[in-house]
Amino acid sequence: MSNTLSAQKFLKSTEAEEIRSILRGMMKSREFNTTSTYSPSSEGPLSFEDKHMLYLSQHTAMNPSHYLSNLRLITKIR
Repeated sequence: MSNTLSAQKFLKSTEAEEIRSILRGMMKSREFNTTSTYSPSSEGPLSFEDKHMLYLSQHTAMNPSHYLSNLRLITKIR
């Protein structure tokens, strides 16, 4: 995924595991639109979980709880 040291450190952290768990829960729920998207860099579909973990690993200064809260609002099926 990412090759920077801060990204690797984040992806191995317990915080990242908790975020992955939340994203997987969102993927299993019918309340959220979590379809896979095409990614030119991976030359195929990128899962909802991988897409957002990649983003968070590239933006380590971001507050993950705020990000997840906004993500829930954006993907909520009404």
